[in-house]
Amino acid sequence: MGDFPRHLVEAPPRPRFGRAKAVTIGLVTLGMCLFLAGAAARPAVRSAAFAIPGVAALSAPPAGPSWAPAPRSAGGLSSVAVARGQTFALRTAGGDVTFLPGINLGSTTPGHLPGELSIGAEQYRVWFAAMGWLGIRVIRIYTIHPPAFYTELVRYNRANPARPLYLMQGVYFPDESYVEKRNLYDRGVTSAFRDELRDASAAVRGRLARAPQAGRADGTWDADVTPWLTGWIIGVELDPYAADVSDKRNTAAPAVQGRYFRSTAAASPTERWLAARMDELAGYEAAQGLSQPIAFVNWPTTDPLRHPEEPLGQEDLLQLDPNHVLPTAAWPAGTFASYHAYPYYPDFQRHEPGLQAYRYRGRPDPYAGYLAALRRHHRDMPTLVTEFGVPSSIGSAHHGPLGRSQGDHSEREAMRIDAELLRLIRDQGLAGGFLFAWADEWFKFTWNTVAHQDAERRQLWHDPLTNEQHFGLIAMDAAGSPEATTAYLVDDESARPARRVTARVDEAYVHLRVGLGASPPGALTVGFDVLPGLTGPAAPGSGNREADAAFVFDLVARGGQAYLRKELDPLPLDFAVRDAVRGPAPAGWRRFELIVNRDLSVPSTGERLPAELQNAGSLRYGRPSDDSRSLWYRDGDELVIRVPWAMLGYADPSKHLVGVPDGKRLTLRPSPGVSVTVSAAGTDQATGPVTWTNWNRVYYTERLKQGAELFRDAALAATAS
Repeated sequence: MGDFPRHLVEAPPRPRFGRAKAVTIGLVTLGMCLFLAGAAARPAVRSAAFAIPGVAALSAPPAGPSWAPAPRSAGGLSSVAVARGQTFALRTAGGDVTFLPGINLGSTTPGHLPGELSIGAEQYRVWFAAMGWLGIRVIRIYTIHPPAFYTELVRYNRANPARPLYLMQGVYFPDESYVEKRNLYDRGVTSAFRDELRDASAAVRGRLARAPQAGRADGTWDADVTPWLTGWIIGVELDPYAADVSDKRNTAAPAVQGRYFRSTAAASPTERWLAARMDELAGYEAAQGLSQPIAFVNWPTTDPLRHPEEPLGQEDLLQLDPNHVLPTAAWPAGTFASYHAYPYYPDFQRHEPGLQAYRYRGRPDPYAGYLAALRRHHRDMPTLVTEFGVPSSIGSAHHGPLGRSQGDHSEREAMRIDAELLRLIRDQGLAGGFLFAWADEWFKFTWNTVAHQDAERRQLWHDPLTNEQHFGLIAMDAAGSPEATTAYLVDDESARPARRVTARVDEAYVHLRVGLGASPPGALTVGFDVLPGLTGPAAPGSGNREADAAFVFDLVARGGQAYLRKELDPLPLDFAVRDAVRGPAPAGWRRFELIVNRDLSVPSTGERLPAELQNAGSLRYGRPSDDSRSLWYRDGDELVIRVPWAMLGYADPSKHLVGVPDGKRLTLRPSPGVSVTVSAAGTDQATGPVTWTNWNRVYYTERLKQGAELFRDAALAATAS
């Protein structure tokens, strides 16, 4: 976890709702008599859901059949869900439900790392109410959450007996030492995971007490959520290299013939190891008279299918097959296949002929073809997509077929695609789709920006270029310190080209307002000097040699481009890219671009694939309320500009650190702040500097993302028939 100031972990975030909450509570009061009589019995739940701005705009979910649990017993064990054949049946008072729309919930909030488990009871309460309002039926968590999670889940479900939230409990490895040791059968690895399985089984029954330990939830669990426990997904997305070496080391590992789970004759050593852990977990549950479907985490990198067209060897190196880990007759709830499957990666979706030819809703759809292939492979067990989705970020990390890329989506577009994918998952005959994720996560990193950042403090700022930070249904917007004020860099009616320039900063952007004169220019450059000792060719569209980054605006065509001085360009830290592949830029400068695929070859054909880049520095025009990726717009005679920290070269704005590549190594240099120059029509106007105080805690607000009603409609429709 690294060393963090103690108050970062312990201090509560700034109140998240403020004025927006007051407005929405007023709407609730005004509209109470307008809601359905059945919903009126739950004012506390409704007002909690409406604490998140945007939720109040959604109508009450339809009543429909009751989802109250209706467990049945077999072989002396009670099950609220069973997996038989290709059907996953959730037993409810309204009948068996055979498709589950769900959500993945992380364990932390902005400013914290996952192991800090910073979510509190009030936040769980608000989130659960909003989830119910959004048509979500299952929460999937990856690890043991703090006791408040289980207490609040029971509270919510008792208050909403016909509309409960079911739980899919995950159990992570306590650490990833198996990767370093390249051995799942290492005694320490096995023992630690076995202990975690035992603790998870005790936690869901409300019979666990744990002392504080770094990276783990602690406290006393006394809430029993097993009436709503729909299943288990254990493990992690296994590293193919580590698991492959582990298999070679443990070829003599015995077959597993457990009381509840067994390995088949075709099972690999990794599959045998997983079978043993699933049998142990089943034993803990059976001792309490319970049985729930149990699965292990899988993903396309280690799926059981072969992909000869996959360009990257590690993406088809290891096959893990849920068909090789089966329940015995003593485990009535059965098992299922669980996949984290996204529509943009791995690349075999772009090159495999069978997937390219697969048609869904009148057009070729390789993602639908891939899910159909998984379902066909698992003929005797249900298949669930337990992670899917696309992020609403400016930056992308991979191009996807049909525009379903790993980023470069507005919020509305991302929600539309997420809704489309949920319907697709159901239409392909799978048993459930769990969207990733509930809320944006600031600590996340991705392969094409991780080398550009100070990893130790990444959770303290919110990067629009890192797609992994923007998968949520709930936006976690940077708010900036309440002590921070707007600075006037220029305030002179006679000044040109800008008569007024104001600035403020938050954890995601430098915000500028540039007031133009009576005859605004057709083109304008805003230059940013972050390292005073770095100079060179003038910024594009100006004579300013001090600037290290520049935003060049075409005020007539409403376009623009972000540039970085060549010395600050982070792209070479990822992969070497020929100049011919880069977009045009003046000498000494580079367009702000991200690599989304390095040059590769398709093994089956030998076809050479050139490197692919995203022009992430293309400055979209518009208000963020119209397109969340927009970075500038006209407001009367003022330009309103948002400048992402990464586009200024910062590797950690919370400590004023700029990233300067040194070959393949990132070095960090302190910056005094940002000096802003406005240039137009041959005039370079220096303004005052933008300064701020280093921060060790963050401030943020929550809201429902634009277009989230599209996903809600898909979730409700998925269970309507």
